[in-house]
Amino acid sequence: MIRIDAHHHIWELGRRPHAWLDGVGMAAIRRDFTLADLAPLTAAAGIDKTILVQVLPSSAETAEFLALAGEPGPVAGVVGWADLTSGRLPQALDTLRSGPGGAYLVGIRHLVQGEQDPRWLGRPDVRRGLRAVADAGLVYDLLTLPHQLPAAIETARALPGLRFVLDHLSKPPIAAGELHSWAALVRELAALPNVSCKLSGMVTEAGPRWTVAELRPYAEVVLEAFGPARVMFGSDWPVCLLTASYADVTSAARELTAALTRQEQALVFGGTAARIYGLPDAGRRQSA
Repeated sequence: MIRIDAHHHIWELGRRPHAWLDGVGMAAIRRDFTLADLAPLTAAAGIDKTILVQVLPSSAETAEFLALAGEPGPVAGVVGWADLTSGRLPQALDTLRSGPGGAYLVGIRHLVQGEQDPRWLGRPDVRRGLRAVADAGLVYDLLTLPHQLPAAIETARALPGLRFVLDHLSKPPIAAGELHSWAALVRELAALPNVSCKLSGMVTEAGPRWTVAELRPYAEVVLEAFGPARVMFGSDWPVCLLTASYADVTSAARELTAALTRQEQALVFGGTAARIYGLPDAGRRQSA
């Protein structure tokens, strides 16, 4: 089984603005990050393939990511962006798929965490868009905060034909040590068979003095609720660099899953992502 990092980003600041990087505390990642920068890190961590995830609400960025995926390299799939509220979403998805590297489009994501309406996912135009994503055979990545989980649960329940993947455990308040209210919502979401979860983003939520012991209760909730067959590792590089190196993140994930069987670990570190996203070369490594 190939080993997959199911969640990372890249950006070049001279290509288009990234206003979010102007915020307080972002100096460590306020520079360009490319696939060439990532390559030695994945090699050292034993990662074979990756899933490149959108950063900006930009179809142009998604088209560029797809073109990169079509070139030789580690990217096995792209979770891109398209306007879920547009009545022409099916045509927009067709356009992305017909361009360079279009076959690598495996999912769509919107920055729901930035929406002021906690029930944004329940809007009729958004639900219409999500049905179009399902009709296209794509996955939808859920980027939510804990207070948005009730709407996510209702939406996933209402659209059983769409595969959802929860990013970053829905960003639980790890630094504050709060667990129970988040855990109850995550367990309710995990009860829906069309939802999976990325074991990602925890070090950022824990803060610069994070320890594996602090992360463990949150990882255990996800692993128990979803099961290894619906959990996938993601580094969230380069955002993770705010609090941890790529090596630190992968090491922590391995420590947090050490009690699983080898078969279960293989699912978390590749098998789940390959199956959920339908990666074209899932299950085999490229020969050297």
